[in-house]
Amino acid sequence: MINFLRKEKYGFEDLVEITKILRSDEGCPWDREQDHKSIRMNFVEETYEACEAIDNDDPVLLLEELGDVLAQVVFHAELETEAGRFDISDVADGVCKKFIERHPHVFGDTQADTAAQVLKNWDDIKRREKKQKTHFSAMDSVARSLPSLMRAEKLQSKAKKAGLPQKSISELSEKISKELARGERMDIGTVLMDVVRVSRLLGVNPEEALDRRNEQFLSAFKALENEDGDIAVLLAQNEDKL
Repeated sequence: MINFLRKEKYGFEDLVEITKILRSDEGCPWDREQDHKSIRMNFVEETYEACEAIDNDDPVLLLEELGDVLAQVVFHAELETEAGRFDISDVADGVCKKFIERHPHVFGDTQADTAAQVLKNWDDIKRREKKQKTHFSAMDSVARSLPSLMRAEKLQSKAKKAGLPQKSISELSEKISKELARGERMDIGTVLMDVVRVSRLLGVNPEEALDRRNEQFLSAFKALENEDGDIAVLLAQNEDKL
């Protein structure tokens, strides 16, 4: 039995200590077996669940899911503590320094009266910090683990800053139509990339737009399935609603 003092209310340091206990020889066999890669998808899933709580405007669920995300951060930091490379205090130190450095309009004498100016300063400072001397290096830094639509939007945004000409919606529509007309020989990746270009011109986040459409699809399917009749026939009759 671990000698652990139970409390009515725990804090961040307690979470760090509990994580150390779970990883100890007297702790949990499953927790001891984990490494960064084995729990990588757990991190992704917990993050998306927190996002779902935000989307549903559910503060009770958000409280729980933020705790799960925080637990992942602490767990990964503990793995590095054991390896002797850094600990959770180094993580906090790094992000504090980053926030101070990238907000010179708050912690320094730089002027930034609009959100657009703040974002420009942030990008400029980030490029200096990362020693990104070329536009390609800035684009190449976009995480490859991002969902493809989100990554495409970020790549296009950085390409625009580099001077890539922006086609109009009509030009992009014509380009997409030509690609679709190729039938089986079409490049779906090109079509999707151009759809992302259209969404950016409309000021729409493509990842969020597709997510909303997914929910609409589910609702429409559920409504049809609740009707009397053969589901296959109903789907065929109402294909345009899906």
